[in-house]
Amino acid sequence: MSKPSALRRIVLTGLACSLLPLSAFAQDAYPTKPITLIVPFVPGGSTDLTARLVAKFAGQELGQTIIVENRAGAGGSIGMAQVARAKPDGYTIGMATVSTHGSNPAVYPKLAYDAVKDFTPITNVAAVPSVFSVHPSVPAKTMKEFIALARANPGKYTFASPGHGSLGHVNIENLTMQLNIQLLHVPYKGAGQALTDATSGQVNAITDNLSSSLPFIKSGKLRPLAVLSATRSPDLPDVPTYAELGTDMKEAGWFGIVGPAGMPADVVKRLNQAIHKGMQAPEFKQRLAEMGGTPVPNTPEQFQAQIKQAVARYSEVAKKAKIQLD
Repeated sequence: MSKPSALRRIVLTGLACSLLPLSAFAQDAYPTKPITLIVPFVPGGSTDLTARLVAKFAGQELGQTIIVENRAGAGGSIGMAQVARAKPDGYTIGMATVSTHGSNPAVYPKLAYDAVKDFTPITNVAAVPSVFSVHPSVPAKTMKEFIALARANPGKYTFASPGHGSLGHVNIENLTMQLNIQLLHVPYKGAGQALTDATSGQVNAITDNLSSSLPFIKSGKLRPLAVLSATRSPDLPDVPTYAELGTDMKEAGWFGIVGPAGMPADVVKRLNQAIHKGMQAPEFKQRLAEMGGTPVPNTPEQFQAQIKQAVARYSEVAKKAKIQLD
């Protein structure tokens, strides 16, 4: 072997070796461009506000901008379908909820995505309780009194929901079946109108996010009777949970981050760590608490288990209550 040839091989070998750490560095550098976080609901709601907290504080940890993009429609299904179809490179992620990954799969037989197979769970973020409230004209000061009224008058008392097959609808159907009472369902085209009519007395009862209902509870326009949460809410310490009433309903509504199926494990880990770190910021915790929310970070595996449980639970309720949407 001639000296020039040997020298050439040494140089080429050195170059090849030098590319290995550069390749590893390129992978570790994720993200190298802005990330899109799709929110499948309109701006201003609890899902949107939680997503914007994640975007701000996780974006700071990642050193990249996280752009919140609202894609509302069909109870969150349109936005989630877009996440499912995205390239699984970590640059398109979505805000999953117990609606998009629990009740929707249960009531939409032709849903454009599979809540389990079409997504990569990254982490749960927040738990926000809902509250069952009645208009002050209803002669019941407690949930036990309301149950007695409803049993004595089957179908007399009405409840509002954001729409047929919505999470609010399915949750109350679940509650009424477990409490052995009958209420008349009044569906609306959105939570805003449902809440308006509940506070004006056009309907007797409603279940809604605590953050949305709390101002009306404080002003006396709604009377809280029960909270759907693992524990009592600090905002309503005297109001019992659904579980205290003898039901198996314990889980508050949740908001978590998912991506398309097939995301690289290192990218999932990077996002999980950045979101968890961002959630430790005092401002994050304070603003979440103002919405009545509690941080619930977990692993991708734990979040996957939550999603599977939600699909199974709501599928059973929808089947029993015969709730199905085309």
